Amino acid sequence: MILMISQFMQKVSRATLMAVAGLSMLVLTGCQTLGGGAIPASEYENFTPQPPEKRIMKEVTVRWEVRDDVAAYCAWRIGMGREQANLTPPVACANWHVEKKTCVVVTGKSTSHVALGHEIRHCFEGHFH
Repeated sequence: MILMISQFMQKVSRATLMAVAGLSMLVLTGCQTLGGGAIPASEYENFTPQPPEKRIMKEVTVRWEVRDDVAAYCAWRIGMGREQANLTPPVACANWHVEKKTCVVVTGKSTSHVALGHEIRHCFEGHFH
């Protein structure tokens, strides 16, 4: 019985550690996905936008850049290491400049409305995840 409890605790500890590590990587790295581009179901949920006075920019000029190397480029822009970029490759990114009121959204040639909308939200609200 003690052996069974010990094995159970090892599995729980490993699962908990993996979950915490995975969540921290997603929070720390920006717009990446595990599994090479599969968008998590949570991205399809409704959200409440920040009120205008809490946004980093109320009005912004947005430019959309489409790149073949979106994962490598976005990983470089956010300072992500090679190993992490391979584990959670960015599917898109947004680079905003508050003083100039500009934002560049970068996606690959194949993207989704969800990814594009997610990055546009960054243009207005900055780091929200």
